[in-house]
Amino acid sequence: MMNNNLSEAQLAANRENAQKSTGPATPEGKARCRLNAVTHGLTAATVLLVTKEDCQRYLKHTADYLHLYQPVGPQESALVQSITDLWWRLSTIPVLELAIISHGCRLLIDSNPDFFTQPGNQATLALEARRNNEKELRNLQLQENRLSRRRERENAELERLQTARKAHEEEALAEAAKTLLLAMHEDPEKAAEGVRCPGVGFAFSKDRFNTFFRRLKPVQKQKLLQEALAEAAQEPETMEAAA
Repeated sequence: MMNNNLSEAQLAANRENAQKSTGPATPEGKARCRLNAVTHGLTAATVLLVTKEDCQRYLKHTADYLHLYQPVGPQESALVQSITDLWWRLSTIPVLELAIISHGCRLLIDSNPDFFTQPGNQATLALEARRNNEKELRNLQLQENRLSRRRERENAELERLQTARKAHEEEALAEAAKTLLLAMHEDPEKAAEGVRCPGVGFAFSKDRFNTFFRRLKPVQKQKLLQEALAEAAQEPETMEAAA
């Protein structure tokens, strides 16, 4: 039994009324109800930004994730945007849960103003607010689980795409380095004037190639040069066989 002025009968009535509520009947009330249904923004295709401060925080949030993942191409960019929005929605769930409980507490206090002032009743008040809003809180938990699973799937897909893209880029960079090393081996002066390397400007930028080439250790350059020389030696045989 609860030792306070809010009797078990009153608490039961509050819960029953909350479950039986049919909602607004007027057009204005229904319009407000539709607005309330989307305020959490957890199932929407786009995030809900209510205030200017929300917009500013969301822009910073997006910039942080773009810097973290550094997507390349439309597929990676779309996944990063989706993951960014999923994290944003997930971050709002604790705030929404607190708002639901606070609102439930206010309703209980309105029905019994002296309840909150009685010693030891604060925890009981929060517990009863949770009971009265069990359906909404359970729905938040379901949405959190759904969003978390989707975020995990999209994170895995983004990692797969970026790993494959980076591996392909490394191969293209190595092929371009072979072209430059072979030109430097055959004619250093000509190489100094500039060699057209495969992939530069398409698979990667000139700056990206220059950074890659500068970081190559002497033993790596020697290995790539040996591969380039072997491939160049095989080319006449391959052309002769094709003829």
